[in-house]
Amino acid sequence: MPKSPPSSDHSESIRYNGSEQAPEERILNNLAGALDRSLPVPLGIQLRGLIEFGIALGELPAGQRLPSVRELAERAGIANMTVATVYRELREAGLIEAKPGAGTYVGDGHTSDGLRSSAIRKIQRRIESLFNEAEELGLAPSVVSSLVNARAARGRTHGRPLRLVMVGNFIDTTQQYADRIKEYLQADDTIVATTVDALQAGEPFPQPCDVCVTLAHRRGEVEHLIPSGIPVVGLSFIPSEETRAQLAVIDPMARVGIVSIFPEFMALMKPGVLRFAPHVSDVDVRMLTAPDLEAFLASVDVAIYASGAEAKVKQLLPPGRQAMEFRYVPDPHAIRATLLPVLERQRSSNNRQEDKPS
Repeated sequence: MPKSPPSSDHSESIRYNGSEQAPEERILNNLAGALDRSLPVPLGIQLRGLIEFGIALGELPAGQRLPSVRELAERAGIANMTVATVYRELREAGLIEAKPGAGTYVGDGHTSDGLRSSAIRKIQRRIESLFNEAEELGLAPSVVSSLVNARAARGRTHGRPLRLVMVGNFIDTTQQYADRIKEYLQADDTIVATTVDALQAGEPFPQPCDVCVTLAHRRGEVEHLIPSGIPVVGLSFIPSEETRAQLAVIDPMARVGIVSIFPEFMALMKPGVLRFAPHVSDVDVRMLTAPDLEAFLASVDVAIYASGAEAKVKQLLPPGRQAMEFRYVPDPHAIRATLLPVLERQRSSNNRQEDKPS
């Protein structure tokens, strides 16, 4: 039987400004407002990162309508061409899609909510027919329910364990993600970790594999790096409980320095930190590759770094200064709603294959 997953409060996810605005207006305001002209990162790269990160954290779910090029350019005070280029790049990456006459939307990949809803409605009609037939035969609904539950239990325990692969950015953090996902799997299921860089470098994809798991905004990229036929599930992520707790107790007078690895996410790290440390006012950001990184770290009391930057930050940070990783974990709600249904379908498929006569 599966292990009981840990509890988590989904409301602690990093959210865009939590006002009561309509979703499209809120998204427009947040995308435009988050662009930071003081950062040494082009606004187009920042905008792409904002959208990618929003998808990765589940803030921009599949099917969400995005602002038009003109709306976003006017609100952000940037050129239409800048927004159009970002949208084109995101379309090419499979993260968003343009619907003629309707606008631009967050893509839903190869498994759309519409297809899932249609499948659920089909099963519901069959269940209704089953109970109607049982009533005609004089069987109580409780008897049918018992039979259905027994069949479901047999499906959960029958067949070989599933084999999963988690694909992330850095091997250490990816292994942590895999360990967290393991808590939701059945006892005999396995999950191993690898990285996008490793696959791009030609390292073999771990085989055999029933389901591949990755970050939501890298799903399309990963699909092109692994053998065809393996379902790829993109998960959203939330800040870990440890990260939230550490940020909440930072001294209000501390000078806080944030170190980012990816330039496209640089604009997001500061608001992400301030969500859980709103009492801190002296906050600045640098790239890990910044030429003045050592001087920057010498000027701060607390260094908050992105996953993957630990070695260099701790090497350059003066003794006695506090350092913490801004760590993310797979969103438990995304695991339950997105990953587990895929695993159950895979188990059922495996069972049917095993039940076929040889």
